[in-house]
Amino acid sequence: MRKIIYYVATSADGYIARPDGDVSWLERPRPKGNYGMAAFFRSVDTVLLGRRTYEVARSFGHESHPGKKNYVFSRARRRSRAPGVEFVGGDVGDFARRLRGSKGKNVWLLGGGALAASFLDAGQLDEFIIHVVPVLIGEGIPLIQPRHRRMPLKLLSSHAYPDGVVRLHYSVPPPEPDENTR
Repeated sequence: MRKIIYYVATSADGYIARPDGDVSWLERPRPKGNYGMAAFFRSVDTVLLGRRTYEVARSFGHESHPGKKNYVFSRARRRSRAPGVEFVGGDVGDFARRLRGSKGKNVWLLGGGALAASFLDAGQLDEFIIHVVPVLIGEGIPLIQPRHRRMPLKLLSSHAYPDGVVRLHYSVPPPEPDENTR
């Protein structure tokens, strides 16, 4: 079954971007192998983005991830001129179930924190691969949008890189059955 994986970088204080979406703090020399990004990129055929993450990517000249199906979640109905990009709305749980029912590789949930929280709350997020960058930025967009939740994670692996970045790979336990569905 296709997994939905939140593959992301975060500052040491838990932010994926500054409040305005700026990610220039990520600009740094990369170690050989770029933290395994190429292997991860080959393992997915679909990329999920929130509208704000998509707009930041566009500001860098990236309309889409070539060779991948790109879905941008937006409350407003929009159309994209970029090939392979489709705007979607509605319930993320329904969308994820349809996506999982189709053939393909794993799915990269690129961001942002609000979209990741929606997938997590819908029980449709399987794994986190978090690269903690050794920098404090003080404020910004959190890894996961705050909500009242407690979610234990299972550590699958960790790896420390020579530049101080630490990769944490967690699985998300399946949601517990609702009291009314038992």
